[in-house]
Amino acid sequence: MFEVDPNSQSNLGEVTTNHIHMDVVVDFVKKNLAGTATLEIETLADTQEVVLDTAHLLINGASLLSADGAPATTLETDMETVHKVYGTALRVRLPEPVSAGSKFKIEVSYETTPSGGAIQFLTPEQTLGKVHPYLFTQCEEIHARSLLPCQDSPSVKLSYSADVHVPKPLTALMSAISTSSRDDGEFTVYSFEQNTTIPSYLIALVVGNLAKSDVSDRCAVWSEPENIQDCAWEFAEMDKILTHAEQLVVPYSWGRYDLLVLPPSFPFGGMENPCLTFVTPTLLAGDRSLTDVIAHEIAHSWAGNLVTTKNWEHFWLNEGWTTFFERKIVALLNGEDARQLSCVIGESDLAEAVDFYGHDSSLTSLVPKLDGVDPDDAYSTVPYDKGAHLLYYLEQYLGGPDVFEPYMRAYITEFAGKSITTQDWKDFLFSYFGKHDASKVELLNQVAWDKWLYAPGMPPVSNNYDQKPQKVCLDLADRWLKASESGDYAQFATSDIHEFSTMQKVIFLTRLSENSPIKHETLAALDDVYSLTNYRNCEVRFSWLALALKSNYMHVAGAVVDMLSTQGRMKYTRPLYRLLHTCPEGRELAEKTFLRLRNFYHPICSRMVEKDLGL
Repeated sequence: MFEVDPNSQSNLGEVTTNHIHMDVVVDFVKKNLAGTATLEIETLADTQEVVLDTAHLLINGASLLSADGAPATTLETDMETVHKVYGTALRVRLPEPVSAGSKFKIEVSYETTPSGGAIQFLTPEQTLGKVHPYLFTQCEEIHARSLLPCQDSPSVKLSYSADVHVPKPLTALMSAISTSSRDDGEFTVYSFEQNTTIPSYLIALVVGNLAKSDVSDRCAVWSEPENIQDCAWEFAEMDKILTHAEQLVVPYSWGRYDLLVLPPSFPFGGMENPCLTFVTPTLLAGDRSLTDVIAHEIAHSWAGNLVTTKNWEHFWLNEGWTTFFERKIVALLNGEDARQLSCVIGESDLAEAVDFYGHDSSLTSLVPKLDGVDPDDAYSTVPYDKGAHLLYYLEQYLGGPDVFEPYMRAYITEFAGKSITTQDWKDFLFSYFGKHDASKVELLNQVAWDKWLYAPGMPPVSNNYDQKPQKVCLDLADRWLKASESGDYAQFATSDIHEFSTMQKVIFLTRLSENSPIKHETLAALDDVYSLTNYRNCEVRFSWLALALKSNYMHVAGAVVDMLSTQGRMKYTRPLYRLLHTCPEGRELAEKTFLRLRNFYHPICSRMVEKDLGL
């Protein structure tokens, strides 16, 4: 079991799931889903039981289905002692032993509970419209087991279908193609099919008062009606981004690419649920300046969704590759300078994550050991930026894009539909270049693989990113640092940053942050000239607030609390709480603010902030 996935209690070496059908009723009063999950099982070895992952589920029974789908035999089930991290293993005993290669269906009747981490139920007051309730799921990394009983491991790739009974007048969407809907009294039953195999963490559901705006024949934006026009305008270029991605990799294979803008408590920038990417409303900058996140989620259509990590220790195969693809898409859209700036910011984010965890922490390894560890606790920018750093290094080391891009397309083609480990990735890297250019294999043999993959801390080799795109913003930061010594702030004007991209503004503020603490009079002048405290673009506003808190500049405390109160994206929320908590005058404010808002945040975010603050 643990050779396959240390974070699953399923008997992964004995059985696999080929398909799941969900038939569930959504209850906003009880805040649960109730119904059945029918699993099409295939045995990999002789066995007499199926072990499934569950967490905070009520199991009402299990049946072995006959060939026509009718319940044939009631099965004996046993719920093991709750594991503190991995939930409760559900053991389903078959009537008799079955041999390897056997196929059968089991139906599990179950209910979710409010304690599960996969589903967030929102009251009407927590939505934009303030009239209807709302729910959304977030199953990555190991929370699908609190949505339904399943083999909750990315090593298992399955197709799925669903019938979701939703109170009228609400709409249901899933990470699948909508096939039909029908009236059923007080409910509407929405049906879905996802025929491309996916891991369990990509099963996703949203129910709410939703409106749709078509962008193209294959793309649409969804959100609450109150901001559908803003969302449609902000993401009007999503098909263009998708087309560029196809040119870079291989054709898009999922049919539709729709985008759902969620309520503000969504904990991530985006979640790459197939056919329906979830994104945070913090991307609504009003100028399309934060659509790099869309490039990232679109890139997941190949890296992560099509080629998937076998378990969470190899998460960088999802996120490192996706970040690398994202930056190449950004270069196609906005030029190579934009890619270089993104790489620089990524390197800074990586350094910050390594400092946070500790340079000797195993969680800063590209391939960490996660036996007994909650993958949520290992979640950071490390797999994203350290992984992308490695791939950028290999691209330059092996001869540039003309050499590397044919390889990366071959990599996606080779492993499409499969779950792989880092060793699988490395073996194919050597195999590919062995067939195409033996001289590259000699170069690959000289790479310090153990240091890159398994050593903690920063990468063993620094990449030489182009300094020109960042020079103007670094020069401005250095002028401010000199002005801080002299007190001469009259030389600065709003126009200084008018032509800066979002990434250049972030680099400017990051350079200042690297020199913190900054004098309070300097910070006051910065805010006076550039109006940073109320900046609409969340990336810029967050970078400014982080800079201010690192200098114990409590004049921004109100703005910090406002940002914590109006969104729950962990990229912003966790660092702001940590920084506020370390300010001598901010500790009590941080704790009081979190206790007031903890139910506003997604359960994953609340649990992580609670750990960050030591509560």
